[in-house]
Amino acid sequence: MMVRKGFSYQGKSLEELQKLSLSELAELLPSESRRKIKKLTDKEKQFLEKVKISKKPAKTHLRDMIILPFMVGKNIMVHDGKGFQQIFIVEEMIGHRLGEFALTRKRITHSAPGIGATRSSASLSVK
Repeated sequence: MMVRKGFSYQGKSLEELQKLSLSELAELLPSESRRKIKKLTDKEKQFLEKVKISKKPAKTHLRDMIILPFMVGKNIMVHDGKGFQQIFIVEEMIGHRLGEFALTRKRITHSAPGIGATRSSASLSVK
């Protein structure tokens, strides 16, 4: 029987991560994410405030926004180019980008080939 341990990121629990300031949290993240957090734009800062206070899912086009610990347990609507996809944030998503979880391309499924599509089907009669 497998016993699941509690979540930890860089040796810190979720509660400890939520108590950290943005600059302290940035030191735990990889370099690309650290640079992103240190240079947040006004729109990104507004979005973070909106997520903190909002009870409803927050809509956003900011696919490159880093998922932070205070977002855990919230629903966020991320634009995929056509519409908004709802994403529920869990602990394992911390440090990733929002766009990674809202795919922009659909999976294509093909049906059977038509008559004349292959050499063997070229001689079949059309009914």
